Amino acid sequence: MSKSINIFLLNQNVEDVKKTLLELKDNKLVKAIFVNSSLELETDCKKIKKTAISDFTTSVNLQKIAKLSNSDYTVLLKTESALSLGQFALERFVAVADDTSADFVYSDYAEMKNGNKKKHLLIDCQEGSLRDDFNFGSLFFFKTKAFKKAAKKLNTEFKFAGLYSIRLKLMEKKSIVRIPEILYVLEEKDERKSGQKIFDYVDPKNRTVQIEMEIAATEHLKNVRAFLKPKFEKIKFKNGDFEYTASVVIPVFNREKTIKEAIESVLAQKTDFKFNLIVVNNHSSDKTGEIIEELAQKDERLLHVVPERRDLLIGGCWNEAVHHSKCGKFAVQLDSDDLYKDETTLQQIVDTFHKEKCAMVVGSYELVDFKLNSIPPGLIDHKEWTEDNGRNNALRINGLGAPRAFYTPLLRKLNIPNVSYGEDYAVGLAISRNYKIGRIYNSLYLCRRWDDNSDADLDISVMNNHNIYKDRIRTFELKARQKMNCKK
Repeated sequence: MSKSINIFLLNQNVEDVKKTLLELKDNKLVKAIFVNSSLELETDCKKIKKTAISDFTTSVNLQKIAKLSNSDYTVLLKTESALSLGQFALERFVAVADDTSADFVYSDYAEMKNGNKKKHLLIDCQEGSLRDDFNFGSLFFFKTKAFKKAAKKLNTEFKFAGLYSIRLKLMEKKSIVRIPEILYVLEEKDERKSGQKIFDYVDPKNRTVQIEMEIAATEHLKNVRAFLKPKFEKIKFKNGDFEYTASVVIPVFNREKTIKEAIESVLAQKTDFKFNLIVVNNHSSDKTGEIIEELAQKDERLLHVVPERRDLLIGGCWNEAVHHSKCGKFAVQLDSDDLYKDETTLQQIVDTFHKEKCAMVVGSYELVDFKLNSIPPGLIDHKEWTEDNGRNNALRINGLGAPRAFYTPLLRKLNIPNVSYGEDYAVGLAISRNYKIGRIYNSLYLCRRWDDNSDADLDISVMNNHNIYKDRIRTFELKARQKMNCKK
C-alpha cells in the first residue's frame, strides 16, 4: 500500500516558498502542501492548499493541523528560508519511520551560506534532551496518528510551548529517531556567531516563553516519574576547621589579558567576614602566572595554586581549590575573564546562604563586551525559577546561571567532573536533587563576551559534543530522580 504525506509550510517569503514547492509538488508521496493563506502565490498545482495557520507554537494551530492532516505522515517545515530536499529524502524518512516504528523522525542537514555548503550534523535525542532549544533541524516528520494523539493532549493555553510539548509526549514513548544522513539543504540567514546564539533562551524578552516551556517540562517530568516536590534536606552550617568563611575560586589558563582585573574585582570586596581567593593556574604558558604571582606578593588573601597534575580541566581545577586546606566554608565562582559587578557581591552571596539555608546560591549576571559595555540581551536572571519548581526547572534549562557558589563540605563529598564544559551544571543538578538552591536576581557579575572567549564561535562538532554531554548528565539525573521516586 502506498504511503502519503501532508506537508505544512509556514514561510512567508514568496521566492523561498516557490523554491521549496519545486522540491515537493511532483513527489508522488506528497498528498497536499498547506501554505499560509496570506501568501500571494500564483499556482495551478492542485496539491497546494491555503490555511490560516501561521505558527507551530500554539496548541490551537497544532490541533488544527492534526484535524487537517489526512495522510499517513505529517511534515512540519519549520524554516524561514528555502529548503531543498536530497535525493529520495522523503522516501528515506518513510522507510526509517516504518522500520523503527518511530513516531517522530528527524535528520541531519546542510546549510547554504554565502554560496558555500556546510554540513550541519545533529545529535541523537535521549531521555535527558529536555532543553526546549534542542535542534531537530527544520523538517519534523511525524506519523500522523501519533501526532494527532499528542496534539489532543496539549494544554490548550500554550502560545509558545505547543511543539515542545508534543515532542516531549513522544519522548515518553521513546519513539523519536534521528537519521544520521544529510537529507535536505537550508539557506542560512542567521549570520550570528554561536557565542551569540547560546543566550537566546535566556533573553528576558522571552520570559513568557520560558514560563510556558517550564509548564510543559514539569508535566513531562511528572509523567515519567522524575518530578520532585519542594521538600529539601536541611543544611546546618558548621564552622568546623574553616579559617575563612568564603573562598573565591578562579581556574585559569592563558588569560593574561583579563586575569588581573578578575583578581582585583575579588580583592575589592567589602565583607563582614574573612575571605580569600584561590587562583588555580593550570600551567599557563603566557604571562598569566607572573601576573598572579605579582598580585599575590601584595595581598596575602590571594593564593596562587599550580596543580601537580597535568590532566586537569576546569572541573579538576575546581576540585584542587575546594579540597585545599585554605578553602573557605563557601566556594564562590568567578571565571578568569569576568568580573564581580561591585564590592557587595560576596557579601550578598554569603548572606543568602544563611538566610535561605541552601546548599548552593546562584546569582544573576550581565553580558558585556571586553570594555564592559552592556550588550544584548543584558541582564540574565532566570526569573522563571521558583523555589517550588526550581529543582525541576534545572533539568530543562541549559545552565543554572552565574555566579555560582557552593557549601564546601557538600562539594567535597560530591566532587566536580573533570571536564571543561558543563562541570558546574552537573554538580548543580546533583545538589538540586536533595537540597535547596538560593537565587539572587539583581546583577552580581559581569560576563564578558569577546573573540577570545572559549565559546565565542564554536564549530558545530564542538557544540554537539557540549550538548551531548549536558543531555547525558540530564539523563543521569533523570534516572536518579526516578529511582528516588520508586523508593517512596
